[in-house]
Amino acid sequence: MEITFKNLLLCSSIVVAPLVSNAQAKKPVVVKTGPTTKTVTVPSSAAAPAIKLTSLQDSASYALGLLVASNFKSQNVKINSDLMAKAFAEVMKGEKTAFSDMQANGLIQKYMQGEQAKQYEPNRLAGIKFLEENKKKEGVITTASGLQYQIIKAGDGPKPTATDKVKTHYHGTLLDGTVFDSSVQRGEPISFPVNGVIQGWVEALQLMPVGSKWKLFIPQELAYGPRGSGGTIKPYSALVFEVELLGIEK
Repeated sequence: MEITFKNLLLCSSIVVAPLVSNAQAKKPVVVKTGPTTKTVTVPSSAAAPAIKLTSLQDSASYALGLLVASNFKSQNVKINSDLMAKAFAEVMKGEKTAFSDMQANGLIQKYMQGEQAKQYEPNRLAGIKFLEENKKKEGVITTASGLQYQIIKAGDGPKPTATDKVKTHYHGTLLDGTVFDSSVQRGEPISFPVNGVIQGWVEALQLMPVGSKWKLFIPQELAYGPRGSGGTIKPYSALVFEVELLGIEK
């Protein structure tokens, strides 16, 4: 499961979306109704004794902690729960905290980026290995940026500039051949500004004469990098495209 900063900060999303099914799958709690209060007995386990929750607020508080922790655990996010509880208590009591909200956001973002980088390190290494081997193949040209291309068909038209709009046909795959996007399969070319796409395309298009068809091998840093794109292109993925430059549109 992909770690997302948004999932960890938006508690409303945490408790409503991914975890309701998990909560429903657990053993239901026993609710005892009295004249003025409701007491919920949480089943005991070998690790912890049963606890008494004497109000709906108590139950909701416990449930929120359960769901947030379950979400962290499901995404394999390692946290110090004692320090998290301390910060939570300090804020609720209006006490001085170690960080401002802005500092806290920056620290969480930095931590999550580091965790994501570790999670998707195999993608990054696979891309490096592929491109190192690929550049040795006949006909593959490597630019200073690390972009690699192979000319399938040479065109003789003009080359677009970064501010031009072009019409292309393309077929995009992951390194394992999985197709993630293809105007060829849709049977319909697409037009877009040269500077409106990933950097690997921006560079390649300005090298291609109209009428050309090239195969591009794009390092992750010239593609979607740590962001990834959609569900198929994971962070740090190198990409392969066959691109045919059909024309420059005015």
